[in-house]
Amino acid sequence: MRDLVLGGKRISDEAVKSSWTVAVGASPTGTHDCVKAWYTDFRKDLAKITVPTLVLHGDQDRIVPIAISGALTQAAIRGSKYVPVKDAPHGLLVTHADPVNAELLSFLK
Repeated sequence: MRDLVLGGKRISDEAVKSSWTVAVGASPTGTHDCVKAWYTDFRKDLAKITVPTLVLHGDQDRIVPIAISGALTQAAIRGSKYVPVKDAPHGLLVTHADPVNAELLSFLK
């Protein structure tokens, strides 16, 4: 059985298979070339955001750790709201849909 962060009871095997299907159907060239963007520093662009912004970040994200992204992103976007999502991994939209949707609805009010 997959561990809680990578699977467990919060994500179905069907959701994992769906993500895999999207990944294997992606353009090989695009997939290869997108790696270059990972090294691009977009932090200066955050200061240009002028619309209401909600920053959600899983506190168990192993891909983009919260310590180097979550609160720093919120600080760079004037007037944004920051919500760390407890026990959520990188794929929090799938694994933590209920708290994410609750925060989205609250923010949109």
